[in-house]
Amino acid sequence: MTSTVTYNGELRTTCTHLRSGSDIETDAPVDNNGKGERFSPTDLMATSLATCMVTVMGIKARSMGFDLEGIRVDVEKVMKADPRRVSGIHLAYHIPEQLKNLDPRSRDILKQTAHTCPVAQSIHPDIEVQVNWGDWS
Repeated sequence: MTSTVTYNGELRTTCTHLRSGSDIETDAPVDNNGKGERFSPTDLMATSLATCMVTVMGIKARSMGFDLEGIRVDVEKVMKADPRRVSGIHLAYHIPEQLKNLDPRSRDILKQTAHTCPVAQSIHPDIEVQVNWGDWS
């Protein structure tokens, strides 16, 4: 088993990672009867794409002899109604100064690695994913 999810009432859950014991709380978004005080389940979905991409990039970078510390990804989730669902995920990469001049071949390897992460491979093709690589474009 990976985790447990406990419904706490008032549209909030606590998700516990069983191996580490760490918790994440979720809350329904304001536009869907919630307080919007925590990540919503769909926020986590969009955010998991960014975390997966940057994690596998980090693994690849490590094997190539460098570290990606400091890369930041801004995540925008786009919702659609009827049925209510995630229709798009927009990611904007911010590359730290020490990585801006990384050679083009290494950049391409890292970008390809990111696009083949498990979460990216699991996203339904109807969900539009846009990635802006910033200084690596």
